[in-house]
Amino acid sequence: MKRKACGGRPPKFNEASGPITVTLPRRIVQKLEAIDLDRAKAIVKCVDRAIDQVWPDESQVEVVEIEKGVGLIVVGPSQSLKNIPWLRIIEIAPCRFLLAVPTGTAIESLEIAIIDLIEHLPEEQKAETTLLKDLRQKIGYHRRLEGVSKAEILFIATEID
Repeated sequence: MKRKACGGRPPKFNEASGPITVTLPRRIVQKLEAIDLDRAKAIVKCVDRAIDQVWPDESQVEVVEIEKGVGLIVVGPSQSLKNIPWLRIIEIAPCRFLLAVPTGTAIESLEIAIIDLIEHLPEEQKAETTLLKDLRQKIGYHRRLEGVSKAEILFIATEID
């Protein structure tokens, strides 16, 4: 459905949009101009393509097998997951994140925290809701099968006096 123009410039997109100010390196601006002279359209094309390449289907939750019979949960970007204060979200590639919980944290604690997030998300945040529901489903399914275990990840202090 096309939006109605209210005078002024015609809308660039057929969906809700708004202005932002962003500072980019000159080389990125030049690359964007090669994609589309309209920088906003170029950014939208790049982001859509990047997300589609990383997450080609609707779900942004994947179990990646790391050895026979053992997988890691990898998720797409999520602002909601950042609201779980004890959860570490580790970017392993653009738009791909591992989840790390503190030693001794029960997997049920993560599942409950995700359920709480789902219950308090506004209706319009459909992508976020889908990601959280998929994550909760995968965790719950494997927990019920007793197929969830945890391992340690090494964290190194990067600021040492």
